[in-house]
Amino acid sequence: MAPPGTHETSSSPSKDRQPNGADTALIIAVAAVASCLIALLIALVAGGSVTAQVIPGLPDPGALTRWGLPLSKITMDLSAALTVGLLILAVFLLPATKGMLGGKAQGYVRAASWSALIWAVAAAATLVFQLSDLLGLPPGEVLGNELTSYAGSVPQGIGLMFVILLATAVALFGRTVLTSTGAFALVAVSLAGLVPPALTGHSSSAGAHELAVTGLAVHVLAVAVWVGGITAVTFHGLRSDAEHVPTAVTRFSRMALWAYIGVAIGGLASAISRLYSLSELFTTAYGLMILTKVGLFAVLGAIGWWHRRATVPRIAENGGRALFSRLAGVEIAIMAAVMGLSVALSRTAPPPPRESEVDPVFALLGFPMPPPISLDTLLTLWRPDLFFVLVVVVLGGLYAAGVVRLRRRGDDWPWTRSLAWAAGLLTIVVALLSGLGTYAMVLFSMHMIQHMVLSMLTPILLVLGAPVTLALRALKPAERRGDRGPREWLNAFLNSRYSKVITHPAVATSIFVISPYALYFTPLFPQLMSDHLGHLFMNVHFLLAGFLFYWIVVGVDPAPRKVPYLLRFVLLLLTMGMHAFFGISIMMQSEPLAMDYYGQFDVPWSDGQVDDQYMGGGIAWAVGEIPTLLVTMAMMVQWARDEERTERRRERHSKRDGSDDADMDAYNAYLQRLNERAKEQG
Repeated sequence: MAPPGTHETSSSPSKDRQPNGADTALIIAVAAVASCLIALLIALVAGGSVTAQVIPGLPDPGALTRWGLPLSKITMDLSAALTVGLLILAVFLLPATKGMLGGKAQGYVRAASWSALIWAVAAAATLVFQLSDLLGLPPGEVLGNELTSYAGSVPQGIGLMFVILLATAVALFGRTVLTSTGAFALVAVSLAGLVPPALTGHSSSAGAHELAVTGLAVHVLAVAVWVGGITAVTFHGLRSDAEHVPTAVTRFSRMALWAYIGVAIGGLASAISRLYSLSELFTTAYGLMILTKVGLFAVLGAIGWWHRRATVPRIAENGGRALFSRLAGVEIAIMAAVMGLSVALSRTAPPPPRESEVDPVFALLGFPMPPPISLDTLLTLWRPDLFFVLVVVVLGGLYAAGVVRLRRRGDDWPWTRSLAWAAGLLTIVVALLSGLGTYAMVLFSMHMIQHMVLSMLTPILLVLGAPVTLALRALKPAERRGDRGPREWLNAFLNSRYSKVITHPAVATSIFVISPYALYFTPLFPQLMSDHLGHLFMNVHFLLAGFLFYWIVVGVDPAPRKVPYLLRFVLLLLTMGMHAFFGISIMMQSEPLAMDYYGQFDVPWSDGQVDDQYMGGGIAWAVGEIPTLLVTMAMMVQWARDEERTERRRERHSKRDGSDDADMDAYNAYLQRLNERAKEQG
C-alpha cells in the first residue's frame, strides 16, 4: 500500500521516466518470448514428448503436430493471459468516472480484443493439432467430419470449442465496450475461457478428482491474473503518456499477493493428485519438471516481496518507475519460462497409477468403496474437496475480517449473526467434506441428506448472517470520487437489472421449487453424478438456489425489492408443500432412480437401491419441517420488529408535525368506550 500522505501523478513527466520506454517494452517482450521458447524446448526434449522413437506400423501424426501442438498451446496460454491482464488493468487498476472507462482504459480494452482474437486462432490450431495427435494422422487429414465429431462429442474438443467461442466473443464485444460494467463482463468471460482446457486435461483423469480438477483450475486462473496483470501494468508504466501509474501498481500489488497464493494452492493440489509418492519428484521427468517450477516460483515470490517492500512505495512517491520496470521485466521473463515449462509438463506423461487406483470404483469416485456406514466412518472418512475447502476458508475469512474492521473502528456487530454465519459454514463442512459427503456418492439416502442440508439449512444460516450488510458497512468507499472499488461494485450488483429479475419472488421461488423435480426425475441426475464437475455444479446450485429463496423470505440484507411479510409466509408454505410432495414422489417410485450411475458399482453392505431410495424420499419429506420452523420463527421476530419501527416512525412524524393521528386516536377512544360499556353491563 502507498504510505499516508503520498499522492499520485497523472501525465506529468517524472524524474525517472525513461525516454526510451518503447524500446524497453520491446526488450522485455523479446526476452519473455525467448525465455518461454527456450524453457519449452528444453522441457519438451527432457520429457521425451518430441524425441520419442517412432515405431514402424503404429500411427504417427508427424513432426508438424509434435512441434505445432505445444507451440499453439503456449500461444493460446500467453494470449489468454495478456487478454485477462489488459482487461483487469482497464476495469480494476485504472480509475473510472461514474461507471465509464477512461480513455487509456478504453484503449486497453481494444488491445484486449486483438489479443483475444489471437487467443481464438491459437485455440483453433490447438484443436486441429490435438486431434491429429490423438488419431496419429497428419493435421491435413483430420479436417472435416473427424474434426467436427471431435469438437462436438469428446470432452477435450468440446472444451476447446468453448474457448474459441468465448475468446471470439471478447474479441468482438471488446471493440464497443465503454462502461466499467461491460468491461467487467468481458473479464468474467475471459476468465471462464481459461477453465475448459484445465478441466479436460490431466486433471480429468487423475485419481483424486476433488484435488486435481479444482486445483488445476485455480492454478490456471491465478497464473493468468498474475502474469497478465504484471505484464499489462509494466507496459502501462513504460508509456510516455501513462496516467495513474502509482494507483495501478499499488492496486495490482494487492491483487498479485492473492494470485501468488492461488498459484501455490492450485499447483500443490495438482502435484499431489498426479504423484503417488514423494520419491517420484526426483525419479521421474514429470516430478523433476515440477521441482523446476517450484524453484522458479520461489524466485518469483522473492521478486514480488521486493516489489511490495521497495519499488511499490517508491513508485507511490514518484521515484521508482525505472527500478520497477527493470525488476518487472525480469519477473515477466521468468513467468514466461514457467508457462513454457507448464505446456511441456502437459505433454509429459505423469507417473502411472498404482494397482489400487486402477480399481473401477476408484476411477469413478476418486476413492475406494467405503466400509459399512457407522458413526466412526462418518467422522473419519473425510474427502479433500478443494473447491469447498476454499469456499469455506474464503467466506469465513472475509466475514471475520469484516467483523474485525467494524470492531476496530468502534462499531458493533451482533454476535448472533456471526454465530449464524459460522454455523452455516460448518454445515457445508459436514455435508460435503466429512464422511457424509463420502457416503453421498454411493447411497441415495445420504445424498438426499446432503441435498436437504445444502438447500434448506445452510442457506438459512448464511442468510441470517447478513453478509451483504456486513460488507456494505465494512468496505471503504473508493478513494477517488466516481471510481469503483469493492463497495461500489457490490452496490452496482444489488441495483442491477439482473438482481431485480433474479430476486423477484416468482423467479426465486420457481428456481427453488422446480429444480429438484427437473433434476431427479430426468436423465440429468445420473449424468451429473457421473462427472466430478457435474456433481460440483449440482451442489453449488443447491446452495445458490436455497440462498436466493431464503434471502427474499427471511433475509435481513438490503435487497432490490421489499417483499411483504404476508407474501413471504405464502411462499414459505407453498415451497414446503411442494418439497413434501417431492419426497413422497420419490418414495412412490417403483424403479430405482439414476441406475446409469448407481448401477456402475455394487455396495456389498447396502440393503439395495430400492430400499435406500425409499429411505431417501422419506428424508426429503420429513427434513423440511425443521427449516420451516426456523424460518417461521425468524419471520415472526422480523415482522414484530418491523411493526415496532413503523410505529416509532409514526410517532416521530406526529410529534414533528405538532399534531396527532386523529383517526387512530378516535378509533382507540371508541374501543375504550366499548370496553367500559361491557364492564358496566357485566
